Amino acid sequence: MNKRIITLGEVLMRLTTPVSERFLQAQNYNIYFGGAEANVSVALANWGVSTAHVTSFPAHDIGRAATNYLKQHGVDTSFVYTNEGRMGLYFLENGVMQRSSKIIYDRFDSSFSKLDPATIDWDLVFKDADWFHWTGITPAASATAAQICLDALKAAEKKGITVSGDINYRRNLWQYGKQPLDIMPELVSRTHVIIAGLTDFENCMDIISDDFTDACQKAIQAFPSIETIANTHRESVSASHNRLTGMLYKNGKLLTSKTYDISHIVDRIGGGDSFMSGLIYGLMNKNDQDALEFAVAASVLKHSIIGDANLTSIEEVEQLTHGVNIGKLLR
Repeated sequence: MNKRIITLGEVLMRLTTPVSERFLQAQNYNIYFGGAEANVSVALANWGVSTAHVTSFPAHDIGRAATNYLKQHGVDTSFVYTNEGRMGLYFLENGVMQRSSKIIYDRFDSSFSKLDPATIDWDLVFKDADWFHWTGITPAASATAAQICLDALKAAEKKGITVSGDINYRRNLWQYGKQPLDIMPELVSRTHVIIAGLTDFENCMDIISDDFTDACQKAIQAFPSIETIANTHRESVSASHNRLTGMLYKNGKLLTSKTYDISHIVDRIGGGDSFMSGLIYGLMNKNDQDALEFAVAASVLKHSIIGDANLTSIEEVEQLTHGVNIGKLLR
């Protein structure tokens, strides 16, 4: 039976300088849509999984274009709302070689940040749902967005739905008077699968450690709902050349994936979301080690794709995990 996955979060319009041009020299920008949670929905829908995304856009043509983007990639938009506020933006200058990439956010007063929590009927949203995914970006956006996230988690808990969360600590987003430790612990306490690094553990869960395994042990002790913790380790040789390894902690054991050498990065935005989508797919369909390998391979392939979302096939991801057809011309 096909699983149904619900994601929640803001979708931004991304404006990227052409070819690796700098902001200071760009005369035009390429436009894409993306958001951490929506990227997960798009990737999973591309793999044949039923997904729906909960968000809000302004009631004008740009909002409709963003909705059409989700529809185009097979995501159910039944719970895309319209209300006052603007379309959130971010600008990307892709780095190359030793020059780092840069992002400038322009998302204040967005439609999503103003969405009324009472607008959403979570019983309807979660009808026939098997999994719910959120990230720490949503509760950082506004007080109402934090309330929406909590409402969703409470509803998912009542229905026995599996919940995943990418903790995704973003210091600069918390601008409405609350700190992560005021909000995040309650959200994490209702989550079963998390992605977190040492910075996330410290700032969102008040767990301080310099060792990933130790932090995982402390997290599971402090938050008994957590069953699985995963993360990636990225070594940046340059903006164009990274090495990526995945880690998964479950049942007292730490699993690690093979390490990939990614030597000619096209676009690394959304790599973490691709890991998350691969992990969700893997945990639903594979054993833990194979789920981790699938997640890392999905993330690696995303680095070859322009835009926020991972538009690969299951076959391509699985071939990479097995070292098959890498870089070949397939006819």
